[in-house]
Amino acid sequence: MKALILAGGAGSRLRPLTHTSAKQLVPVANKPILFYGLEAMADAGVVEVGIIVGDTRAEVMAAVGDGSTWGLRVTYIRQDEPLGLAHCVLIARDFLGDDDFVMYLGDNLLEAGLIEFVTAFEAERGRLEGAPAALILLRKVDDPRQFGVAELDAAGNITRLVEKPVDPPSDLALVGVYFFDVRVHDAVRAIAPSARGELEITDAIQWLIDQGQQVTARELHGWWIDTGKKDPLLEANRLLLERLVPRTEGTVDETSSVEGRVVIEPGASIVRSTVRGPAIIGAGTRVTDSFVGPFTAIGARCEITGSEVEHSVVLEGSRIVHAGRIVDSLLGREVEVVRTQGRRGATSLTLGDHSQVDLT
Repeated sequence: MKALILAGGAGSRLRPLTHTSAKQLVPVANKPILFYGLEAMADAGVVEVGIIVGDTRAEVMAAVGDGSTWGLRVTYIRQDEPLGLAHCVLIARDFLGDDDFVMYLGDNLLEAGLIEFVTAFEAERGRLEGAPAALILLRKVDDPRQFGVAELDAAGNITRLVEKPVDPPSDLALVGVYFFDVRVHDAVRAIAPSARGELEITDAIQWLIDQGQQVTARELHGWWIDTGKKDPLLEANRLLLERLVPRTEGTVDETSSVEGRVVIEPGASIVRSTVRGPAIIGAGTRVTDSFVGPFTAIGARCEITGSEVEHSVVLEGSRIVHAGRIVDSLLGREVEVVRTQGRRGATSLTLGDHSQVDLT
């Protein structure tokens, strides 16, 4: 089985997987989101991985390389315009050949791995007759009107897919992980662009169903987060930090306190400060006269001075100096947040790379 991962601005105009600062390379718990997907593929025994890259392809390629870090062999497939998820399958035809494959949206984070689903699809595909053309992962959601929703028959096969329905036929949303066999290539060639000018993967799946092909479903248990926005990304960071195994490879002076599940990476220093976990302090970062609270990930080579940071993600090279209390925030790379005067209070921020903010 092969894998097709959508990254680097590929896919849909209305669902940008990465833009400007390459969202899939934004770290949660100090690891890029995309890397969790690559790890899941490797754990499931997938070796050949095609990555669809778009306008941030240089960043993605620099970060992932040839995939050997994970024991993978990576092929990059360029999508010049975000023309839909089914279009990604269309342009990956040469890479995929006639192999079964899993398509994975690279800004997804799943608590469960992919092993059981890969095993299930391979077992079903091994049947002599009636093997399914696709297996789709679903998860129950509170408000299915915000998602693509699947309608199932009594046997658990998908009979209909509806995108953001006003009256949902079920509470089962499409997660963004799809398993296909070679028949999907006929489907993506047969469908027409949607009203938004894209080749929709839901239309391709519906085409398979309408042609009498079996499309099975498996329900995903555990959390599933689409990290395309700040609040879900912070929630993913919180959940992953809960898994931390404490370690200290930097330095902590005798006047500082490190409490709970905390990782201090090599070259980091904690001076006259408190770090209360779960939290991670990146390599080469210096925290001075500050408080770093729970569910915070500070990237490499940052400076935190005279400030409080809690429930936030701060990317590498950023400075937070006498900024008061920063909460529920996402700060990009090489961001500078300072407070030169005025009353201190709690501040919530979302700042892109290279931003500068003076909290007067």
